[in-house]
Amino acid sequence: MSGGIKLKRDVEATRIPSGEVFTIPANTEVGVTQSLGDTYTIVCELGMARIEGKDADALGYEMASKAAPIANGDALPPAEIEKQIWEKLKTVYDPEIPVNIVDLGLVYDMNLENGKAEVKMTLTAPGCGMGPVLQQEAQKKILDIPGVSSAEVFLVWDPPWHQGMISEIGRMKLGMV
Repeated sequence: MSGGIKLKRDVEATRIPSGEVFTIPANTEVGVTQSLGDTYTIVCELGMARIEGKDADALGYEMASKAAPIANGDALPPAEIEKQIWEKLKTVYDPEIPVNIVDLGLVYDMNLENGKAEVKMTLTAPGCGMGPVLQQEAQKKILDIPGVSSAEVFLVWDPPWHQGMISEIGRMKLGMV
């Protein structure tokens, strides 16, 4: 964790684990506990929160550059779009766990038909307030992919998630292997 960063401006944040959106004032001292998938998990006197990558400047960091969009005439084949969806989902992180939602085993299914993506995902615990935040982040990232006209991300609870669903990569990152 890096500490002692004073926010350069007011910044909107999402409280962990409730998912409540609130503003952290400029000059609040924060520590960054995690910087993964275009988001920052921070701790401060107001508790633990998540700051979006678009607000990296408030922390004194540079915003991550986005890939150049593909021109409309350069349609991707469905298999490539599906591959890109899975790659984008691997950039969505639970703010308390340094493993993406795919390797955590939270994504149960992804279907793409005629540019319409549907994802079924779960959470490590049904009462997690960050569920809608992760759901919206996944949807937004999928919609950024050329060739995707719509995206729906559904939270499902069957089958219930358990640690056995974590991938080998996820287990290694969590020190379980």
